[in-house]
Order: sequence, then structure tokens, then C-alpha cells
Amino acid sequence: MDETRYFGDGLTYQSPSNLSGKLIVIEGADGVGRSTHVEMLQEWLEVQGYGVITTGWTRSNLMSKTIEAAKAGNILDRWSLSLLYATDFADRLEHQIIPALRSGFIVLADRYIYTALARDLVRGNDRQWIRDVFGFALVPDLVCYMRIDVETLAMRVIETTGMNYWESGMDLRLGADLYESFKKYQTLLIKEFDAMAEEFHFEVVDARKSPEELQEDLRRKILPVLQSHRQSSAAASLRR
Repeated sequence: MDETRYFGDGLTYQSPSNLSGKLIVIEGADGVGRSTHVEMLQEWLEVQGYGVITTGWTRSNLMSKTIEAAKAGNILDRWSLSLLYATDFADRLEHQIIPALRSGFIVLADRYIYTALARDLVRGNDRQWIRDVFGFALVPDLVCYMRIDVETLAMRVIETTGMNYWESGMDLRLGADLYESFKKYQTLLIKEFDAMAEEFHFEVVDARKSPEELQEDLRRKILPVLQSHRQSSAAASLRR
């Protein structure tokens, strides 16, 4: 088993050695536009003939409704929040991500464990504890980090989806209202994402650009991964 493909101890019953697909992650702050660009990337890849699946937070069949109900009351403590998201991720990893990679698909992930790490650290959870919790995660083939400043982010969110309790970090009591709390909370998250960008070698793209320019930047970052995927697929065909 190739242990280097896991962040920590991995899944003892899942070997990553036969995963011929590619895992591409799009990360960034709340409201930065990840989902829109994941959809655009999926269409672009499928036009080129790639099999693609997308995945994202709270999309597991096991946990999505549970997390939605738990967050609705705005009373979750930081440990419960962490473990609910870890369970959601574990379910998607086992039943969506790994099977797709084993079948040679491109997996586009709208957020990955880095979001969980950033949120947990901002909420005061122990750094090593949360990394151990997510130690079963596969290391992606590519992480694109859509970086943005908090002023631009705040205006973008106001003009689109609006601010909510959790994305404003209201549970942390950082400000008197959603707007003030949002800016302080997202500033802390961006700081954590910036630190992880260096540690985990994210490919950073400027999310302040127009959607068209940003999409082109993302595609340029992804192209080398696609070339590697073609070479791996060709080698596998020759072995067969």
C-alpha cells in the first residue's frame, strides 16, 4: 500500500495503489465562487471526453440531512461540528471518491479537508487532533486555492447569496452583526488557507479576476494533471 497517498493512517481496508483517476480540489473562502467554477470545469472536461464526478461538503447520502438539521438550530459545539463533517467526508470518500478514482474518473471536489482544518483551527480546536481525525483522507493530485481579500469577498457575498450564521462565524461571537462577524471570521479563515497554501503547495489563483479570466487560470493549472492522467491511462492499457 502506498501510504504516502494518505494524510495520516489512511483506510486500512482500502488500497490506494489501484486508483487510476485524478483528484482535483477547488478550495477557498465561503462565497468565493468555487461551486460555479467546479460546474464550468466539469463541462470543460466532459467536452474533452473525460469521465467526471463532482463532490462537496454535506453531499453524502448518510449525513447531508443530519448536518442540515443540526446546523439549523445554531447550537452545535465545535467538536460536534467537526465530527459531523468528518463523517460526511468519510462516507463520500468511501462511496463516491475512491470508487470513481478506481474507475479512472476525474473527481472534482468543491472543498476538501482543508476547509475543515481552517474552520476547526479558527474555532480553537487542537491542530494535531483535527489532522488526526482526517488522517484517512487521500492526498489530492492538485489543489487550486481561489484566493481573495476579505473586502472583495464581503461585497461579492452581499451581492449574491447573502451572509448566514455559520459562514459569518456567529457562534464565535466575533461581532455584533452578520457583516462585522463575517469579515472577522473570513479574515481568520483566509489566514489559515494562506498558511496551508504554503505547507501543502496549493496552486493559487486570483479570485478577484473576472469569471472568464479565473476559469482560464484554473484550466491552466489543471492541464498538467490531465497530461499525467492520459499517460497513466495509456500505460495501463498497454499492461492489459
